Amino acid sequence: MRQRPVFCRGVTVLNADQLLARLYALRKDYADDPEDETYQALHHAFLFISYNMGAFKEYVKKEIEKAGE
Repeated sequence: MRQRPVFCRGVTVLNADQLLARLYALRKDYADDPEDETYQALHHAFLFISYNMGAFKEYVKKEIEKAGE
């Protein structure tokens, strides 16, 4: 099921799942060179966030709420 975008002050804000998907796409862009520092940073960030998805979802939710104030 696809989630609807959230708008905050007229700007589309990505939810946690969408942010992780974007991070995955960026990581794939650099996958041809696993020695590249950018690939390594994206790879480890993706893994860490995906393993801690519950905490990441809570963080994103709070940040969206703060931005809407």
